[in-house]
Amino acid sequence: MASPSTESRGAKHLAVLAVAALGVVYGDIGTSPLYALRECFHGAHAIAPSRENVLGVLSLVFWTLIVVVTLKYHVYVLRADNQGEGGILALLALVRGRVARRSRQALFVALGLFGAALLYGDGAITPAISVLSAVEGLEVATPWFKPWILPATVAILLGLFLIQRRGTGGIGRIFGPIMAVWFLTIAALGAAALARHPAVLAAVDPRHAASFFAHNGGHGFLVLGAVFLVATGGEALYADMGHFGELPIQIDWFSLVGPALLLNYFGQGAILLENPRAAANPFYHLAPDWALYPLVGFATVATVIASQAVVSGAFSLTGQAVQLGYLPRLTVVHTSRHEKGQIYVPSVNWLLMLATVGLVLGFGSSDHLAAAYGIAVSTTMVITTVLALVVSRLVWGWPWWVAAPVTAAFLAADLAFFGANMVKVAEGGWFPLLVGVAIYTVMATWNRGRTLLRARLASNATPVEEILTRLRPGSPVRVPGTAVFLSRDTRNAPSSLLHNLKHNKVLHERVVLLSMVNEDVPYVARGERCTLEELGQGFYRAEAHHGFMQRAVMADVIAGLRAQGLELPEDTSFFLARASVVVRSHGLAALRDHLFAFLERNELRPTDFLAVPPNRVVELGLEVAL
Repeated sequence: MASPSTESRGAKHLAVLAVAALGVVYGDIGTSPLYALRECFHGAHAIAPSRENVLGVLSLVFWTLIVVVTLKYHVYVLRADNQGEGGILALLALVRGRVARRSRQALFVALGLFGAALLYGDGAITPAISVLSAVEGLEVATPWFKPWILPATVAILLGLFLIQRRGTGGIGRIFGPIMAVWFLTIAALGAAALARHPAVLAAVDPRHAASFFAHNGGHGFLVLGAVFLVATGGEALYADMGHFGELPIQIDWFSLVGPALLLNYFGQGAILLENPRAAANPFYHLAPDWALYPLVGFATVATVIASQAVVSGAFSLTGQAVQLGYLPRLTVVHTSRHEKGQIYVPSVNWLLMLATVGLVLGFGSSDHLAAAYGIAVSTTMVITTVLALVVSRLVWGWPWWVAAPVTAAFLAADLAFFGANMVKVAEGGWFPLLVGVAIYTVMATWNRGRTLLRARLASNATPVEEILTRLRPGSPVRVPGTAVFLSRDTRNAPSSLLHNLKHNKVLHERVVLLSMVNEDVPYVARGERCTLEELGQGFYRAEAHHGFMQRAVMADVIAGLRAQGLELPEDTSFFLARASVVVRSHGLAALRDHLFAFLERNELRPTDFLAVPPNRVVELGLEVAL
């Protein structure tokens, strides 16, 4: 039985995690009240703010938060973790390792990659619409501020992206408490309006949602695309699970976030019943006149925090994709000595900055941006439900008669939102789809190209054992020292070893064939990361295993090999072969091959990615035809 002091420390740690999660997990969904309900009554497919329509929309909002966010994500999807890690790529890695049939595996990989690719489009839209909708609150006070809204928004966003390289560890510690105050504030604003018009609580009855569709028909279905904005942060709950764990995220939702959001949405509904003209910005009409400017400032801070969480999520997603072999190696900067998950990817940061600022200037208002928002997340939600079905069957062992109805219920809601959002394509929804298709093409091409490259190299490979049988005393000449040859497959002699023998006609006294193996799990235990086999005649076969949430660094690999009994001295040389891809295919296949060749030429060198000192690297070139 745990001692009272142990239980106290455990409860304190849980409370710290719960507060921290507020600033990362719930930033996106927590700032949705700024624009979600407004889009239903003032957006591209707005409906008149009559009493029946207000109650109908509020009923849809209520049941969306209950069914999609609460039941699907908090109760169901959060259980589909990969050793504690969440997110669509973690889910894909879990599924990929369980599905045996190649055709099904290829289908699930394609779905997972497309879902992940769409999140980059969402990563550009979320900061744009969140910050812009917060700053637009100044228009409620006076039209004088209108010309300054876009410049102010762009300045805030530029500042957000420029500070990324400094890391957010110190700032992150205060994100949670700030968001806790934000949720208490929006809850209080909603409760005050609700107290004046408690009749709006009748919207809890789902018959109001049914009546809304019955009276509005196709127009009501289009409004569903705006209603979906209340749930757009759902994927973040799952993606950030590894940082905090399932329990702190659930505690936050059921004790603070969920009730605060419902109070605020019902309060906005009460304001609309009181004053239908408030539909232009019902969130800011909740505030008394004296509190409007402070609320705009607070909302701007909250949206910056939400944007920071989305940008950090894009960095994390990129790191996972690189480790899983779906993106080429990129420069990754660790911004914290203590938290390995805090990384900065410069190329992703600058691309997101250009896209986000371009969206603000191109669309001009959060109303127009809302047309582009929702498509990416609704599509990813459908894919998550499909992949979760595979997990429920192959990992949890659910029978079909249990898994099928659960999946069908969630999929029905997902597909309804997906259909309602797809009508936005011409109005701006093309942007996240275009980004998604572009990123998916890069991911799929890189994965296919690496597979073809390995196959080409393997077809001309020489088994290590054959090399060993050819060795004779004095032939080739053995020189003092240790050489590490980086290899994709330690069963065959690396190309760098064969080229070294061919051109230099020498061999080091000790030869280590080292392969970096990326596993379909987030973490590999320290004691299981390195394996070592002595092959005789000074040859060793070594493998370094890493999860997709871990970065392989040569210093750690050397320490692991040392623990296995192999000492690598300071003057060890590291050999690798740099493949130069030559495209000889034709037609559409040639386009993908040219793209792969471009990515191969421009990816970060393995030794740079592994942090090997440059003065100890020997690089040998070879040509491979595709």
